[in-house]
Amino acid sequence: MATKLPDDLQLQPLGGEARDLADWLTTFHLASVVLDPYTNESSWVLKTAVRILEGFRGSHARVNFIVTAGDDDARRFLGPLTDRFLVFSDPDRSVVTALGVETLPAFVFIRVDGEAVAMADGWDPDAWDEVAEAIATTTHWRAPDIPAPGDPVPFAGSPAAG
Repeated sequence: MATKLPDDLQLQPLGGEARDLADWLTTFHLASVVLDPYTNESSWVLKTAVRILEGFRGSHARVNFIVTAGDDDARRFLGPLTDRFLVFSDPDRSVVTALGVETLPAFVFIRVDGEAVAMADGWDPDAWDEVAEAIATTTHWRAPDIPAPGDPVPFAGSPAAG
């Protein structure tokens, strides 16, 4: 089920000024992995998330991380990945709340019309594969294999509300 997000929902890039969601969606969809740097669950899926997002690099989806922390903690958690990916900080979890995410990590696809049309809570490889297929279908791209060798076993995740 699609969720229409408010156009004035603010996305704060690391080290940058917050802008409305509509500003981020002028040209590209958003393929977002949402992580909580204060939990083990988000660290368990980080390598897999990077592989999945790299699989969509070059598509018409802007690949990114949304981290439920301020800039400093997001940088500490992602390390050099902050140089490879667009990263949004969401310390008050307003983006997570607007998306309706219940557990983290999560994988979300937001189309240019501002609708979150596919979402997977926790690490459920089949659900993440469905999100990847939605992205691939919309962008006419090939979805990465999910799961792949080396990916973690499924787990529920931690509460998105913190």
